[in-house]
Parts: sequence; C-alpha cells; structure tokens
Amino acid sequence: MTDIRSLDYDVVIIGAGGAGLRAAIEASAQKAKVALVCKSLLGKAHTVMAEGGAAAALGNVMSEDNWRMAQIHAQEAPDRINELEAWGALFDRTPDGRINQRPFGGHTYSRLAHVGDRTGLEMIRVLQDKGVHSGIDVHMECTIVRLFVVGGKIAGALGYFRETGRFVLFKTGAIVLATGGIGKAWQITSNSWEYTGDGHALAYEAGAELIDMEFVQFHPTGMVWPPSVRGILVTEGVRGEGGVLKNSTGERFMFRYMPDMFKGDFAETEAESDAWVKGERKKNRRPPELLTRDVVAKAITKEIAEGRGSEHGGVLLDIASKQNPDYIRKKLPSMYHQFKELAHVDITKDAMEIGPTTHYVMGGVKVDAETQESTVPGLYAAGEVGGGMHGANRLGGNSLSDLLVFGRRAGQYAAGKRAAPPAVPDADVEQAMRQALEPFEHDGENPFAVQSALQAVMQRNAGIIRDKAGLETALAELEKLKARARNVGVTGSREYNPGWHTAIDLQSLLIVSEATARAALERTESRGGHTRSDYPDSDEKQAREQIVIKKEGTRMAVRREQQPPIPPEFMALIKEGK
Repeated sequence: MTDIRSLDYDVVIIGAGGAGLRAAIEASAQKAKVALVCKSLLGKAHTVMAEGGAAAALGNVMSEDNWRMAQIHAQEAPDRINELEAWGALFDRTPDGRINQRPFGGHTYSRLAHVGDRTGLEMIRVLQDKGVHSGIDVHMECTIVRLFVVGGKIAGALGYFRETGRFVLFKTGAIVLATGGIGKAWQITSNSWEYTGDGHALAYEAGAELIDMEFVQFHPTGMVWPPSVRGILVTEGVRGEGGVLKNSTGERFMFRYMPDMFKGDFAETEAESDAWVKGERKKNRRPPELLTRDVVAKAITKEIAEGRGSEHGGVLLDIASKQNPDYIRKKLPSMYHQFKELAHVDITKDAMEIGPTTHYVMGGVKVDAETQESTVPGLYAAGEVGGGMHGANRLGGNSLSDLLVFGRRAGQYAAGKRAAPPAVPDADVEQAMRQALEPFEHDGENPFAVQSALQAVMQRNAGIIRDKAGLETALAELEKLKARARNVGVTGSREYNPGWHTAIDLQSLLIVSEATARAALERTESRGGHTRSDYPDSDEKQAREQIVIKKEGTRMAVRREQQPPIPPEFMALIKEGK
C-alpha cells in the first residue's frame, strides 16, 4: 500500500469522450467534486472519429421531422445540440442561418447536425473547453483495472498511470463508465487502440449485467487499401452527400438488395435517386445507399464473396461522378485529405475502395433508462458502453446525440446520489495490484501474439455472418486463449511499457469476446447487426427477448429476459414508417 496514491471524489468518470465529458460537466454543475480519468490524452477520444453528424429532430431542413421515435433520446437531443451550439460549436448553416442537417442511412428525414465531416472533433473541442472551465480534475493516461464493490455498493476504482506504472486508488461512491466500445476484438476495425472493452469488462467483473452483446455493427465503409489503413472509417456522410456504391463491373448494386420491409421507402431507379440527391426530396425517395448499415454491409460482403469486388477486396464508393469538386471539398474536407494523404486518391476525381469494418457495439451495461444506473448501485454507464439505447441496430448519427443526452443524465444522477463511500479493504486493493503486475512474474509468450490470435478468431467466427459451428469454435478457441493470456510475460520497467498495457487489455478483450460469442450463439435468428446464416430470418418470438450476460462465480451465465411491449402509440408510428 506504500506504492499507491489515494484520491477522494464525489463522482469518478472513466472515459473522456463525448459521454464522459458531458457527464463530467453535468456532475460539476451539481457542485460535485469530479475526476475525469482517461486512458489516452485529453482530446484524443474516439468520439473525434464520428464524422458525419449528430442526429436530432431539429426540423430545420425538413419540418415534418419530430421527436416521437425513441422517446428520451429523441425528445432531448435537440436541446443538447442547441446547448452545444450555445457553448461554441460551429455547425454548418442553412441559407437562413440555422443549423444545417444532412441525410443519413436509415433516417426518414435530414436529421444530422454537422460540421463538414468533422462533427465529432468539434464536439470534443467544445465539451473539452467547457469541462476544463468547470473545475474538473483530469487524470490522463490512466488505466482503470478494477472497480471495488463493498456492501453491494460502489466504493472506488484502482488504476495505474501509464507514464510511471504507479497505482492510484479513487475513493468514490459514484462511478460513470464512458469507455466506448469493443472493436479491437476484431482484426478489421475503425476503432482506435483504446477500444478494448474496458468498461464492459469492469462492469461485468463488478457484478453488473450486460445486454445485447450479440449486436455488433459492421460499418459498410472502411478503407481497404493500402493495408496500413485497412478499416479506417469512411464517413456515411459521403453517401449522405450523394456517393454511390459500385462493384467491379461498374454496376450500382444496392438496388438489388432492397429488403421487403423497406420497399416503397427507397428509390427504385438511378434517376429517382439522383433527383433526391439534387434536392427534389418531396417527390422522390432516398437512394438505396442510405439503407441501414447492416443491410449495406451485408450487400457489400456478398458482392465481394461472389467475385464482383474491387482490386484490393472491397467495392467502389463514387462521389466524383455525382458532385462537383468544390462541393466535395467543402462538404467532405476530412475525407478528401484522408484519401489524398493515406491512399493517394483524389476523391473529387476517382472512386474510393471501401469494405465493411467493425465499428460499434449496440450491447453494453444494462442501465435504467432515466438515470443510467446499472444493476450495481453507484455504477452508471453512458455512451457506447451503455446498453439498451440502440436495440439491434444503431442508426448513423444517433451515437453523438446519445453521448450528449445520456452523458448528461448519467452525470446528473451520479452527482445527485453522492455520499461517503464504504471503505475499500486494503487486502482487496493489494490483491488487485498483484494481479495487475503478474505479467512481470512470467517468462511467457508475447501478449501481442495472444491479442492477434484473439482478433483472428473473432474476425473469422463472429464477424458479419455467423453460424452455430463458427460460434462454438470461437468459444473453444477463446478458452485456449484464456490460458495463454494467464501466462503472458513482459520485461522491462513499468514506465510506458506497451507489453504490460496489452497484457492488461487482454483480460477485457477476452471477456467481451466471450460475451459476444455466447449471446450470438443464444440468439437463434437474424436481427439488426446480428446475422446467423443458419437462422437467416427474424423470429418474432425472440423480438422482445433480451440476452443478458452476468458473472456467476467463475462462469459467464446467459439468460433470456422478456422485454415489456412497445407502447401502442409508438407501434403505430413504426408501422407508418416514421
């Protein structure tokens, strides 16, 4: 215990992306003493990679839009966007000066407030500035390895500073998880190195329940060439601004992949699609490129599998033939520079090679919709680490407004329940520190090799298309990888030791990978981001059943939980297609 700092806070927020920052701002506004802990540097959160915009029913571009769709999120998102503007966000503007809104996949109306294709970056800039001036203590490059629960309540968190390897104990009765997703469990992902499922795993180990872990979103458009940039996100904003998908024969293939449930809502001809893109949106329907992400990703996967892929194993995304160069550079400046610098492609002249990339997990910590509190008192979750908001499939743009709406609620309720936490026994802290340092005691294999093997297993057996045999293989392979992970060894000091960091991350990756595979095996149907080739259809008997994951002793328990019926007024709207 001499090798540890001890700090006392009313609220500790783990993660400094959009959800974490918004939670910290709100908790601080409630006069709570707040710590914001981030694994990386402040300002480098994965939120900056969300480029297309934040969905909110402002009704600035299409007045028919309204809030009646996902109740809390839909009702509060406009206020959060307007609040962000009041704090200094520089959104793109309509000709009459209001916040502009662009179309996105799956949305009926133009709904995404945007800043070119750098919306997430602008959000982080504004929230970070607001947060720093709200009196928040920021602890950067600090990895949390354990949450402590005493007497059934949250009591604190143990972390270590990556720079020195020194441990820190945060004593608190309220913790907000805002750690993002799990994408680094797959080989091809748009997610940055931080996305190793830390929050999901911390909550699971603390006794909280996880839900919807089978629902993983594979974004249709990630870069595929050169190999060094494979998986990097290509914003849906390219398609929202008129970009079209073509196979190697030059066919605009998405017209062939229209699900029955969407027929009548999307254009059936290229002429109608082009008219819609040009602004004639009252008389024409949306292009099929703006179908939901799961539909587009599976269509691309099939085109590639059937031999109609591009030179480097993707398909082509073409906006050059649909918009003039000045428009493209104005609306998509980041994409223009990304392809110019990384792939030596001028998107104002040539098509982009793209393919599906692991992007987002709809599953996460089970929380109360109003408060964002988990099943462990004092533990909250917001943003991608929180489950339940997006169901089986998230619409593009809903993540950024989700961060604002539920980040604020998590901070508000965490601060409202602050109280002196129960004392964490010294023995528990010492045990957690010893476990974190175990890799230094082993002369085992390289942790990077184990991580690479795990990613290969998940990419091969729990990717876009799944089946019983593949998922059972994944679970068997993960058991072997658990044994290997227990024996990884690292050398050198604790200061900035990447091998040690990876050995720590492996524990989280193994938990979220197993949870995903077990939930995917349990759900014997295809729905949203979960596709089973052996159960290709949706099963209405499972529509309102949620797969719940919980730690029971040393085993991962799986159960089904019946959800309450959707209120009749919302069912009527769903049937109307609004």
